[in-house]
Amino acid sequence: MRSSNHLIGLLNFLTFLLSIPILGGGIWLSTRANNTDCMHFLQWPLIVIGVAIMVVSLAGFAGACYRNTFLMYLYLWVMFLIIVVLIGFVIFAYVVTDKGSGRPAPNRAYEDYYLPDYSGWLKDRVASDEYWRKISSCIRDSDVCRKTGRVVGGYPESADVYYRRKLNPIESGCCKPPTECGFTYANETTWNPINSALTVNNYDCNRWSNDQEQLCYNCNSCKAGVLASLRKSWRKVSIINIVVLILLVIAYVVACAAFRNNRRMDNDEPYGETRMEKSRPSWIHF
Repeated sequence: MRSSNHLIGLLNFLTFLLSIPILGGGIWLSTRANNTDCMHFLQWPLIVIGVAIMVVSLAGFAGACYRNTFLMYLYLWVMFLIIVVLIGFVIFAYVVTDKGSGRPAPNRAYEDYYLPDYSGWLKDRVASDEYWRKISSCIRDSDVCRKTGRVVGGYPESADVYYRRKLNPIESGCCKPPTECGFTYANETTWNPINSALTVNNYDCNRWSNDQEQLCYNCNSCKAGVLASLRKSWRKVSIINIVVLILLVIAYVVACAAFRNNRRMDNDEPYGETRMEKSRPSWIHF
């Protein structure tokens, strides 16, 4: 049991190192706002959790190495709260990204995205007028659609080559009309309707514009593309969170043992003897 202090010190040092991926995951999500989902409100809980784990790990490391009971006591309470928050955060991330995926488009390598395939809190937040104005403006300013353009031999790539491209959800949902609209390809961001009378029952077909400042930024397919991009990003980050969560629970259990060990040593209780002596019947004499 005396070695528990050294073990908790080592575990907290490792936890400190593992908090870096959590913090990095939040920063990574924020940098992706420049070219994908442009969601600025979901990475902050991850960044806060990462910083909190760093600080608490240092407190636990110092408390274990210097047998500081107060720091260990503070560490146990704060770490417990962090574990609860992280569990809630992982569950929340999986729940809000549970439904939705792209649909295969006929004779295309890319997928199309439809807003009705998604549901829940995240869909309502993304689709709300207040947030969508900010998100669509961010996507437009990032020039993600302009960057999809390719020139081969001085000419835009042909339709057949474009149809074989693997577009990400933002490129597919925001930079072109839905495949079912039946528009003819001119270039990556210019599509012409064949006959408006034949347009299918999809409002996005009417929302599409060859104006490079409009395109399909107001389409439901663009909102669905943002949700698909978020889902993919958050599932990757959640894997890291789960691994760190398991290690935090292990460190917490060992910290409880170290805390009891510190209190016993502070009270000058010999390890492994006091309870045995108390268990001897009073009539036994040596």
